[in-house]
Amino acid sequence: MAQLLRRIASVARDQEVAISSIGLTELVHGIYRAPSAEVRVRREAFIHDLLTDLEVVAYRKSTAFLAGRIDAEQRSVGVTIPSMDLLIGATALELGFSVVTVNLRHFQLIPGLILHRLD
Repeated sequence: MAQLLRRIASVARDQEVAISSIGLTELVHGIYRAPSAEVRVRREAFIHDLLTDLEVVAYRKSTAFLAGRIDAEQRSVGVTIPSMDLLIGATALELGFSVVTVNLRHFQLIPGLILHRLD
């Protein structure tokens, strides 16, 4: 776990490392989609370990307004951003954070969001 957090911190540079409550929801979703009980237990342990070292950033009313505006603006030009990624991105924008991810695809659709790819 420490190695993963160091990799994220090195990519994020001088930025605080945190996870949004929406991102946490996605990880928890992965627990219950596990193909076996063994994988489920391993995923749950990973998340609990992660949370000992990571702040969870709440989804707030102001984040909802920002996400709604971004979604409406992007849809008006034919761009649809998957809801969870939109909410994660809006949380990051509101707090002045960048997003570190292995999958840039949907986050690239959010104007002004700074992204870092985690390889």
